[in-house]
Amino acid sequence: MDQRATTLPMPPGWPARIRAADAGELTPPVPRQSATVVLLRDTGTDAGPEAYLLRRRTSMAFAAGMYAYPGGGVDRRDAEAELGWAGPGPQEWAERLGVDARTAQAVVCAAVRETFEEAGVLLAGPDADSVAEPRDWTAERAALEAHELSFADFLRDHGLLLRSDLLAGWARWITPAFEERRYDTWFFVAALPTGQRAAREVGEADRVAWLTPAEAVRGYEEGRFGMLPPTVTVLRELLPVRSAAEALGAAAGRSLEPVLGRAEVRGERLTVRWPGYDELTIDGTFPVERVG
Repeated sequence: MDQRATTLPMPPGWPARIRAADAGELTPPVPRQSATVVLLRDTGTDAGPEAYLLRRRTSMAFAAGMYAYPGGGVDRRDAEAELGWAGPGPQEWAERLGVDARTAQAVVCAAVRETFEEAGVLLAGPDADSVAEPRDWTAERAALEAHELSFADFLRDHGLLLRSDLLAGWARWITPAFEERRYDTWFFVAALPTGQRAAREVGEADRVAWLTPAEAVRGYEEGRFGMLPPTVTVLRELLPVRSAAEALGAAAGRSLEPVLGRAEVRGERLTVRWPGYDELTIDGTFPVERVG
């Protein structure tokens, strides 16, 4: 591989899959709908808010060793469930997310549920103006993660309303077609509710960290923090933000048109581009590996 010609390193499995897709020998997996939340807390300094990041365990099948935000797949049970809801309703979210109302409900539920499962932060409360009091939710989080309990049942059992007004849509990214595992992911931003604390230990992560976007981006650029393109891009977009409230306000004017990376093959030269994000371009010479 010609390192000088490569803007960013290409993951080892990509060249073969890109060529297979280009030759029509690869059927792209259907992207799984998912949601992730950039949880922000104010620092009271000019450095701006900090974001909650998880380093995924190296044993994970997807994005092993990478820093990411709390998130996960949509549970289709949430699309049909009757549940307590405060804030913009599913139809309003449908217009914002570009999907139907049932899908929007499931996506917003996934965002709130995964933030609770992975970060221990609950964006729900007994009424439309408050959030749940801190307590030990270990058993409930484990039951949700194991799919033994639906999120609607959890809310109902504890007399809670999902606070959709505490979320703001930031972006939507779809994994490139040549990837082995694909996700259609909506990124949200949310402020850490007063009185709640994020978990210091997470089952799928071997480290958690609160970092300002500037610290996280610098760590990525110096090679200390591995991140997938959407993760570092969202952090770069948050660099000008000086508070969590400012981030939520800025989200209202953002487009949620999906961002999809595309690959181009010209002989031994492979290029992957994300439209509108030239800094993410991967471009280099990758000779075909021959056996014998």
